[in-house]
Amino acid sequence: MDFVDELLKAQRELKDGDIKTVVLRRHFDAEIKDVWDACTQAERLNRWFLPVTGDLRLGGTYQLQGNAGGEILRCEPPSLLKVSWLFGPNPGFSEVEVHLSAQDGGTLFELRHSAEMPPEMWDQYGPGATGVGWDLALLGLGLYLTIGGRGGIDENTFHETSEGRRFITESSRAWGEAHQAAGGTPDQVAAAVAATTAFYAPE
Repeated sequence: MDFVDELLKAQRELKDGDIKTVVLRRHFDAEIKDVWDACTQAERLNRWFLPVTGDLRLGGTYQLQGNAGGEILRCEPPSLLKVSWLFGPNPGFSEVEVHLSAQDGGTLFELRHSAEMPPEMWDQYGPGATGVGWDLALLGLGLYLTIGGRGGIDENTFHETSEGRRFITESSRAWGEAHQAAGGTPDQVAAAVAATTAFYAPE
């Protein structure tokens, strides 16, 4: 499987404003129930994303190991999941929505992450700060839905491989294109792409 080919299957969009929203859309060749279960069942999330604990129901809370946690705000199987996405001591507003719809014998997957971004962080990294992480997550989901088993990738070592560095570099560039389409200047975009690439794929 060509990882960059997987990257090119997704569409990226930035909705700029006081609240920044990154949007990812792609089609998976899997039935909608299969994709829903992969995104909502703890045992399956562990296979391609991260271990999760909590009261996994509407109104309950969840915690991803070493990552975000929050409340399950909406849960409408098999088409809509919305959660607060909180990380760190002062996370501010941050929510993630996943929309699924049956399309062309498979599933159209749309992820929207809306958050308050500290201005200094936004100025340095732009949408790639969260966008590249979601690209890596969707790569793991795509591998899992295609080959099964433990389809996820190890983000701690992925950047050390040639294909991992290529994927991260191209993902950062793709988010730079979305940034520019939303009004970012060429200089802002170039600086953010360089900083994001260096963060996710340090030498």
